Amino acid sequence: MEVQFSRADAVEFLSQRYAICPGTNLDYTYDNMTFEELNGEYTQERMDSVAKALEEVLMSALPQGCITVGVYEAAKSLNVDPDNVVLCILAADDEDVKDVALQIHFTLIQAFCCENDINILRVNSTRRLAQILCGGAERGRPSGGEPVDLHCVLVTSPHSNTWKDPALSKVNRFCSESRCMDQWVPIINLPDR
Repeated sequence: MEVQFSRADAVEFLSQRYAICPGTNLDYTYDNMTFEELNGEYTQERMDSVAKALEEVLMSALPQGCITVGVYEAAKSLNVDPDNVVLCILAADDEDVKDVALQIHFTLIQAFCCENDINILRVNSTRRLAQILCGGAERGRPSGGEPVDLHCVLVTSPHSNTWKDPALSKVNRFCSESRCMDQWVPIINLPDR
């Protein structure tokens, strides 16, 4: 005997299975997701699209002075005004995985961001972040200066007006969908240029 579910039954089941937050537009979320995405796997095309949107967010936030870089600077900013932070990016290269102190900082920042409903994601390359944020400077070292700590980057909202950026909306939607699939800190691969 074949059992058939209505669309409403399927959405209710998925809501319970993936602990969807109240207020999430389930019709939009599940109509636009593939089977792989429902199982926590995003297509390469989707990941490339989110990576491009993240780059656009960083490039538009930089001239507005809405970027905070560095683990300690980010922690101070989060402590002073967490409501102003719209996105937290944690970056780690392969060699950073063994840095216990950095991993402890990441854990604390992640916990704070989750507690304060701040979207958070990880990227795989501090070198690529340096290209985006420091104008191609080698490893975040602006012309002859000290290296910049790019392990944590905060994007804040400008005080002058409400920031309505379609790229930011796309990144935020990706973070929200990832949380619904129990991926609290999704990882984005920033392609080299």
